[in-house]
Amino acid sequence: MALTKSDIVNELAGIGKGTIFNRKESADLVESLLEIIKQTLESGEDVLISRFGKFCVRDKKKRPGRNPKTGEGAIIDARRVVTFQCSGVLRGKINGKNVRRRTI
Repeated sequence: MALTKSDIVNELAGIGKGTIFNRKESADLVESLLEIIKQTLESGEDVLISRFGKFCVRDKKKRPGRNPKTGEGAIIDARRVVTFQCSGVLRGKINGKNVRRRTI
């Protein structure tokens, strides 16, 4: 089951845990954060979240393709896509390995 935006809001609000944010403030915080990320990616800049990963905007060139239903050839237009590269720390957590932190 996927983690949803609503789940994140509920976790921030700490439903039943007595945190400093109420549900509306948590929802506003999540919406603001996502809007900042969207605007940054739209402008073509990368978004780096330390110890989590990096969202990058990549340009894809026009290329030949085909309709899988009919087998007819088609040209796929050039476009921009967002990719995600997870950090070594996140990769280690996912794989159950304890990754040492670098100290600055």
